[in-house]
Amino acid sequence: MILLNRVEGVAMKRYGFVAVVVSGLLVGCGPKVPPVNAPPTAGPVDMDRYMGTWYEIASLPAPFQEGCVATTAKYEKTFDGTIEVTNRCLHESFRGREREAKGTAHLDPLQPDGSRLFVSFFPFTEGAYWVLALDAGYRWSVVGSPDRRYLWILSRTPTMSKSQYEILKGKAERLGYPVSKLVLTQQPPIP
Repeated sequence: MILLNRVEGVAMKRYGFVAVVVSGLLVGCGPKVPPVNAPPTAGPVDMDRYMGTWYEIASLPAPFQEGCVATTAKYEKTFDGTIEVTNRCLHESFRGREREAKGTAHLDPLQPDGSRLFVSFFPFTEGAYWVLALDAGYRWSVVGSPDRRYLWILSRTPTMSKSQYEILKGKAERLGYPVSKLVLTQQPPIP
C-alpha cells in the first residue's frame, strides 16, 4: 500500500521527501489514540493467516502512490516476531521500473487483536493501518486509516469480481470513507 521509490542515488533526491513523510501521512501524524469518530475494525485478525502477499484492487489516491500500477504489499513475520512490510509497484506501466518501500509493523497496544497495526518505514514515524473488513478465508481485506484519508481494497489475487468489489466498496462507504474517490489499480493480466 505505501509505495516509494527505492532509496538510492538520484531516486533519493526525487522521492526522499515523500519517504520521510509517508508514515505520518497515513494518519495525519498524531497520537496513537484514535479519533473519537474512528470506524470499527474487523475484529480479531489471525496475523499468521494475514501474512503473505496482497494485491491492491483499489485505493483512495495518495501522493506517495502516484504513478503506481501492479501494486502489492507483502507481510512477513521475522524470527523476533516483528512484522516486515514490503510494498511494491511498477512506475506508470507494467514495464516500468519497480518502486519499493520496506518497513515494519506492530500491533496497536490499545487493541492488540491484530485488527489495528502501526506501520513504520522510517524511525520515529508510523501510520495507523486498520483492518476494517476481512474475508473469513483471508481472500480479501479492506484497510484504512482511522481518519478516513486512506483506504485500500486488497485481494490475495490480482483480480476481483465486480460484484465483490461493489460489496466491499459499500462496506467502506457505510464506515464513512469517501468511496466516490476510489481508483481501481491496474494489475497485470493473469498468465
